[in-house]
Amino acid sequence: MKLTIYGKGCSKCEKLQQYTESAAQALGLDYQVEKVTDMNLIIDAGVMHTPALAVDGEVVLEGHIGSVSQITELLKTGA
Repeated sequence: MKLTIYGKGCSKCEKLQQYTESAAQALGLDYQVEKVTDMNLIIDAGVMHTPALAVDGEVVLEGHIGSVSQITELLKTGA
């Protein structure tokens, strides 16, 4: 599973990555994390508000961090 974190590298983006990795590990997923900080690539992905999370190329969370349990649910449906 490919997990992409979109954002400028702020503390919220770092927290989203931490929560996402915690959720993926709790589910025992085989995953890789990609961080995208280039604004042109963020816009090309259709992200209007950062931080954002994409699962296998589909944006599932945008404009806020979300809780670990919320991210866990998103990853379950994307698995």
